[in-house]
Amino acid sequence: MRFLFITATIAIVTLVGCVTQPIKHSHTSIPTESLCCPSVERSPSRSAIVRTAAQLVGATTIESNGRHIAYDCAGVTRAVFLKHGIDLYDAEPIAPHANGVRIIHAHIRQQGRFHRGPDAHPGDLVFFNNTWDYNGDGKVNDSLTHVGIVERQEPDGTVVFISRVAHAVERYHMNLRLPHVHKAADGRILNDYLRRKHVRDSDNTPHLTGQLFAQFASRVRH
Repeated sequence: MRFLFITATIAIVTLVGCVTQPIKHSHTSIPTESLCCPSVERSPSRSAIVRTAAQLVGATTIESNGRHIAYDCAGVTRAVFLKHGIDLYDAEPIAPHANGVRIIHAHIRQQGRFHRGPDAHPGDLVFFNNTWDYNGDGKVNDSLTHVGIVERQEPDGTVVFISRVAHAVERYHMNLRLPHVHKAADGRILNDYLRRKHVRDSDNTPHLTGQLFAQFASRVRH
């Protein structure tokens, strides 16, 4: 049995978004066939994508046999799909210095489809804007700064997605019916905080997942 090991490139930063923070080294492995032969699984299922993503929950580093994969939200998302023979970084050239989220977005534009919900499906990608100050200008004008993989949608509409956030790969929540509400009256989390609060933020700066939502996307059909 061969293994895909997910490995980390660690950067010290102060924002949540799609950037890494100082972390403890703990390795998680995903059983897989060799990455050399994507034809082994020509059309992965949504459930297979979700199972692979769920195996990474709690992981704080990733390493790959002979393949550099950044330990950020885009790198973790890419790693999950690579296990099933799909490279989300396989896209026509886009702007120089584009971040991984924008590269994945370009890939979907060429080989998948976007949708706004409100219904999301397991295995969908979910994109966010303005999760951190990507261009460093102190303004809320940063598109496509975070990405995750939808695991499921609860009966109340809350989407549970898996992504690399501040310290590790975690499950996060988003409810587009109540995008400005963090917790329900019974204590259930409807929208997690995805943008860290900063002293420069104005009172109307968005911080919750539902407020920062950009769009969903589908890369696999079933």
